[in-house]
Amino acid sequence: MTRFTRSHIAIAAASTAALAAAGCQNMTPAQRNAAIGTGVGAAAGAAVADDDATGALVGGALGAAVGAYTGCRQQGGCYVGGDRVASNDDRYYDQSAGRYYYVDERTGNTYWANGEVRTR
Repeated sequence: MTRFTRSHIAIAAASTAALAAAGCQNMTPAQRNAAIGTGVGAAAGAAVADDDATGALVGGALGAAVGAYTGCRQQGGCYVGGDRVASNDDRYYDQSAGRYYYVDERTGNTYWANGEVRTR
């Protein structure tokens, strides 16, 4: 009789979750890639770590972050609450200050690249 270890179960669960999430048609690339990254990262973390549960948690978190980042890049930026989060493509350069800034399209306010208010 075959005995399944915790790592076998963790890998199977993570793989199933990744495949199920990858099949959702209404997900954005960021959401889809985050789900896939979570599953793959959890499986890899459980396989290589001494503690299967900790490895799965750390691997899943890292996989989700990398997956979300690559998905944002694929879709041309990320959105929070329907609003686009600024990317490097949205920066403007202030030659007199020698610094980059962003424009909040809703309010017209501008912010330096480090988040400080430039104008209101």
